[in-house]
Amino acid sequence: RTLHAYLQAFVPHSALPTMRVSTVHALLLVLTSFSVCEAFVPSSRGFAGTTKSVPVAAKSSSALRMGLDLVTYLRTEWVSAALCTNQTPREADVCLQLGVEDGRAITFIPRTIREFITSSAEADGKLTVSARRQLKQQKDRRAGSANVQYIDQPADDLRETADESVDVVISLQAAARMMENGLDWKKSVQEAARVLKPGGRFLFCEQTELGGTSFVDYVAQLSTVKAGEEDLEDAERFLVFEEGGVDEVDLVLTPHVAGVAIKSEDAGLTAEERSAKKSQEEQDRVAEISINAFERGLKKRKKKKKKAVAEDESSA
Repeated sequence: RTLHAYLQAFVPHSALPTMRVSTVHALLLVLTSFSVCEAFVPSSRGFAGTTKSVPVAAKSSSALRMGLDLVTYLRTEWVSAALCTNQTPREADVCLQLGVEDGRAITFIPRTIREFITSSAEADGKLTVSARRQLKQQKDRRAGSANVQYIDQPADDLRETADESVDVVISLQAAARMMENGLDWKKSVQEAARVLKPGGRFLFCEQTELGGTSFVDYVAQLSTVKAGEEDLEDAERFLVFEEGGVDEVDLVLTPHVAGVAIKSEDAGLTAEERSAKKSQEEQDRVAEISINAFERGLKKRKKKKKKAVAEDESSA
């Protein structure tokens, strides 16, 4: 699937079905030889995941680029597909992807998703022509796929997406690209939490550390605080994601982690609102117990009455 997406730009569509396996392998080697070499020799990347600055003039927007070495790219591609397929709830309708780069997510998410919203990891916050083209191609080829909303919005500022309007947010190898393009990946996680509905899921497959910060730790520790108390050390904080699970991606050269985080049902509520909700839940619990006790008593009385009638009839 990964090779097929890249071949679209270079090989006529009519020729793809007739290509021999050896030809496909040869093209894969040519397209990725530069990345394969970089996987085993010193590159522009420094220690601890830092990246040295690269002159703007040295970058080419028309060049075919892989941000990761081939081994890591293909492995994280497989893990991302499995993650989206297995961890997207069947009842979910709306999915948003942070930093859309191509059309692969259309084939990853289940057909039960009805709407797919885009965002960009580019500096200008706009989808690239290539991303739009690949999204359209994948949608046209996959019958029953989600309706794509082509929205130009930065991944760290989802200004076109309303609060608590999305069921699932996915982030697939996007954080590192955000850093390279001057976007803030931490804000993208905050934005994901904002647009997710209570109980919504945040699915991710990202580099383990970015700029010295653990991706998983940041997601797990993301919390809300009362307005005006952000700078207070003793301010009461509430975790945004109450449940989740993570695992390291094995067989890769660049450490990655994949996981799912579930937004708390109480996320966004103030302390007073949480207290009121807890009080209401307790009242509902007591009322439920009372109703059950009444129904059990009524059933016993009916049974006792029925037994008494039966005894009267037998004695008569």
